[in-house]
Parts: sequence; structure tokens; C-alpha cells
Amino acid sequence: MATDASKYQEDALGQVDVMLAPGQTFESIDRDITDIVLTNKAPKAWWIGLGISGALMGVLMLSVVMLLFFGVGIWGINSPVGWGIAIVNMVWWIGIGHAGTLISAILFLFRQDWRTSINRFAEAMTLFAVSAAGLFPVLHLGRPWMVYWFFPYPNTLGMYPQFRSPLMWDVFAISAYATISALFWYIGMVPDLATMRDRAKLKIQKIIYGIFAMGWRGSATHWHRYEVAYLLFAGLATPLVVSVHSIVALDFAASVIPGWHTTIFPPYFVAGAVFSGFAMVLTLTIPLRKIYHLENFITLRHIDNMSKIMLANGLIVFYGYLNEVFFFFYSAHEFEMYMIWNRMTGPYAWSFWALIFCNGIVPQLLWMRRIRRNTIAIFFIAIVINIGMWLERFVIVVTSLHRDFLPSSWGMYTPTGWDWALYAGSAGFFLFAMFLFLRWVPMISIFEVKEVVHKMEHKH
Repeated sequence: MATDASKYQEDALGQVDVMLAPGQTFESIDRDITDIVLTNKAPKAWWIGLGISGALMGVLMLSVVMLLFFGVGIWGINSPVGWGIAIVNMVWWIGIGHAGTLISAILFLFRQDWRTSINRFAEAMTLFAVSAAGLFPVLHLGRPWMVYWFFPYPNTLGMYPQFRSPLMWDVFAISAYATISALFWYIGMVPDLATMRDRAKLKIQKIIYGIFAMGWRGSATHWHRYEVAYLLFAGLATPLVVSVHSIVALDFAASVIPGWHTTIFPPYFVAGAVFSGFAMVLTLTIPLRKIYHLENFITLRHIDNMSKIMLANGLIVFYGYLNEVFFFFYSAHEFEMYMIWNRMTGPYAWSFWALIFCNGIVPQLLWMRRIRRNTIAIFFIAIVINIGMWLERFVIVVTSLHRDFLPSSWGMYTPTGWDWALYAGSAGFFLFAMFLFLRWVPMISIFEVKEVVHKMEHKH
């Protein structure tokens, strides 16, 4: 089943524009992907990354212990800025979790075969990012041991959740999104877990992968049921991509705070979530592609396609920024006009102009094909976009709150060391989970890559 590179047209940079490098066979795909997991030796970079992320996990645990002992007073939140970096981080992490479902579910429904080399990795990123996001609203409660009050459980107090609050719907939206994403991720792995079971040499590996493969033998009945279930979960996951961040946006839009009370937030937040999600996928994919020598599976075409999607969503986000400025001035509402003017010229103006640079100016480099196919350039652009999307959430939360309706209520917000420690710890939790995933689960979907090879052979 070897392919001939001469069948494929080279691009302007002299590189073959294919979804898979020529010469791939079913056997080479099995070997190259499973050996990453089944081999007893992990790359040195994996151990370094696991050590650093593990140290950050220790910072997370210390931050949580301090928070439980001393309360939210160790953070920089005050009156009027009652929401600080914790909520900024929650929205940022949820946004990062959007790319996985988009790549897996929506591109699957549109039959985009190029997704096959990156969907497994992106789905795992979704789960871990949503888990990191879920930490912050719980810890922000002040009494996190009472988080069960969010759920409509039968109780004798006669107190039930306030279903008119968008904060209440956050619980249902995020938990539903995490549940569907986890099931979608696991179902997609079942055929590959069976491959791992069959290729494993150690008995313990055969037993563990065999348990999670649930008796998969690749029969026609198994494939039929798998395809039906995968299609149903893709259909369920697709509206969740829109609904989850729309509900998060309503946390802001349903208020009367200048800078928050705007109907553009739901679509603007969804576009920003996809924007930051693809930036994080590229930030992680590019170094891992090099470390694990996955250039045969994650080609420049994948990098190029993800860059195009990132550019499209970046333009939508930048259009949202321009609309926001226009609406606030066009409204002739003195509080709204002051708020946007304060964003641009006030004490936090540095964050506003930094986000315009990161999310508005830098992504314009992606118009150039040469940039989109330069992995080093894309890696740094993706990092800048991740920083810009975090700054966007900071600007929305802090600059809208620190100037209240009455000048006597004005205040400044300065994050403390514990704010930054909790943020760094959440990044450590995310990366630690990712490194464990890379070590024990095939990071690329084996059977879907084989389908691409089959289609390429028949096409040519």
C-alpha cells in the first residue's frame, strides 16, 4: 500500500501538500503510533515536562490549601472588583476547551479528513482544559465545600438553586459539555485500544487495554454500532460548542454593568473560544510533532488548515472589538462611553492595547502562506494569541468593574502572588494530565489515519 510522492503536487515551498506523508501502510501506522506508548522508554523531553508540570501541581495544591485556611482574602479581589483572575482564568480555560470538540465533532460531520491526525490530541486537551476551568468557580465560592448547593437535590431547607441566574446554568452547561466530551473521546478510542491490546507484549498492558477495549474484535456489527454511536455523540457535541460559551457570556451580558450589558457577547465569546482553542492546539502540537517525530502524520497541511481557521475566527473577534467600541459611543450613554474611554486611556489601558496587538494585529500575519507553513512562526503567533485571549478576559472583567457608578466606589485591582500561583498551578494540572495522556494513550487516531490511507490509495 505504499504511495508514490510523485503523485502529489508540491506547494510553493517545495513541500508535498498531503494529509499524510507518502509511503504509509497499515503496518507502519500501527507501529509508529503504538510504539510511542508501548515502548518502555519515554523521551527525555517528556520527563522534563512531567517534572515541571508536577512541580506546578504542587503549587496548585499549596494555593488551594492556603485558600481553604485563609479564604479568598488572600486574592486581590475587593470592592468593586469582586471578580478577579479566578473568573478570568475560568473563561480562558473554557475557551481553550472548545477546539477539541470543534475538530472532532463539527469537522467530522462535515467529513473533513484532515482532522484525523489531530482530533484525539485536541479531544484530550478539551477534557483537561474544562477540568482546569471547573476549579475556579468552585474555589471562588469562598466556601467551596458548599458547592453542592448548585445542584437541584432534594433537601429539607426549602432552598433550591436560582434557575434564573446564568451562574446556575454554568453548572449544567460545563458539566454537560465535560460529560459529552469525555464519552465522545472514549468511544473514539475503543478501536485503537483494541489495537494496543493486540500489539502489547506485557501481560499487564494486554489486560488493561483489553478491559477498556470492551471486547472489541472489529466485526461488522462492532463497526456498525461504533459508527452510529460516534455520529450521535458528534451531533450532541456540536450544539454544545455554541451553547457552553454562550451561557458563560450570559454571566456578563445579563448584568447591568457597563461593558458587560451587550448582546454581542455570546457569538463574540464563541468565536474567541475557537480562536484561543486552536491557538493552544498549535502551541502544543508543534513541539510534540518534533519531539515524537510525527511529521509523517501531522503535516504542514494540518498546520496550514488550523492557521486558516484561527485567522477566520480572529477576524470575527477583531470585528467584535470594533463593534463594541462603536456601540458604546453610538449609544450616547454616559456610563458606557466613559467605560470604553477608560479602557483605552485609563490605568489599565496597557492591557487593552496589548490585546488589540495580540488578537488584532499579529494574526494578520496568517494571511501569508509562507507564514502559515513555517512551524516556528506559527508557534510564536499561537503563544501571542493565547496571551491576547487571556488579556481580553482580564479587560472585560477588571476594567468593567474597577470604575463603579459612583466615584466614591472606585478602586484598583492588583493580583496577589496567590492569584498567580493558582493560575500557574492550573496550567501545571493541565500539562500534567496531557503528559500522562501522551504516555499511556495513542495520541493519534490509528484507525482513522488508516481510513485516510485507504481513501488516498483509491483516489490515486
